Amino acid sequence: MGVRQQCLRPTEITELHPGPCACGCPDLIDPEPYYIHQHIEIPEPRLDVEHIILYQGRCSRCGRMVKALVPPEKRTGFGPRLSANIAELCGIHGDSRRAVQDYLLSVFGLPISQGGIQKVIDRVSQAIKPHYDSIAKVARNAPVGHVDETSWRRKAKLVWLWVLASSRAALFMIHPRRSKAAFEELVQGWSGILVADGYAVYRQWVGLRQACLAHLIREAEGLAERKDAALAQCGTWARDELRRLCHMAKAPPTVGEWRAFIARLHRLISIYGDRKDPAGRLVRHLEREMEHLWLFLQEAGVEPTNNLAERTLRFGVLWRKRSLGTASESGDNWVERILSLRQTCKIQGRRTFPVLVDAMAAAFQTRSPNLDWIQALLIP
Repeated sequence: MGVRQQCLRPTEITELHPGPCACGCPDLIDPEPYYIHQHIEIPEPRLDVEHIILYQGRCSRCGRMVKALVPPEKRTGFGPRLSANIAELCGIHGDSRRAVQDYLLSVFGLPISQGGIQKVIDRVSQAIKPHYDSIAKVARNAPVGHVDETSWRRKAKLVWLWVLASSRAALFMIHPRRSKAAFEELVQGWSGILVADGYAVYRQWVGLRQACLAHLIREAEGLAERKDAALAQCGTWARDELRRLCHMAKAPPTVGEWRAFIARLHRLISIYGDRKDPAGRLVRHLEREMEHLWLFLQEAGVEPTNNLAERTLRFGVLWRKRSLGTASESGDNWVERILSLRQTCKIQGRRTFPVLVDAMAAAFQTRSPNLDWIQALLIP
């Protein structure tokens, strides 16, 4: 999606008036602004470094040594904005610890070890746990939910990254299994309309379900590319009908168009349904999914594809490819929480950095972070 430059709030205004007219006359009648040229710069990066000098002294009465203590909110040595900056780079943008280390040294002149960066990440992960819990409530209360999963690695062992996404929030979960138990742990008591691909666990959903037409179209396209003419003909036919159905989301069919579509679909199934080859398997799959193919035409807010979940999951896939996964349960928690916060903020059009700053300030001050913007998403 393209980004247009916006006219930001100015920190400085310079007014430029034209010189004399080309004819030599210096006087202008009713001069007025006609254009604003925006010039953007950032201040020179610098660190605010506070040296807290601690004093000690011996009690004149009992002789005990008394020492001043560092305030709790400053004991870590890194403030909320610096901690949020590190979390933004490592979590929101998925940079490696080494890349963040190099960036802080190059831009701010801050030498910090990769172990120090990891300690900051651990603190941020704990600070945004309330956000994660609140996002989970929003995701599990959405009327329509998109679910998908992808492989993940924990110490080179295969685990799974799950997502439950909606138009309001996105909830991520890393689980050792790709199973019904994992799916139930993700959605818990949620009972909305499920949009998902053809995985067997999703087909067992007892509530309303929309099958992902994009997955079925890709399956039909693969069949259409076969050298066998009969298989290719079946794949082409199925692909065209599914595409036509998908387009109905934007252009609802007339009664006649709908009846013609249903007649062609039933004819496709009757011709190829008894075959033992991939064509037969495809049309039998369509027949089994029949009542789940066009729910998007009957229920508001339902899409014909699971593209929302796939797009939401894509950043996690790229993270896995860069980092090769996680190495511990705390690493899993970090991924779940920061991905859920990142994607929910993206859905809501909200900047993540101020959220992270507030979370860290609240953690250092032992107060609750601002969760009003998340809790407001629970309101119908």
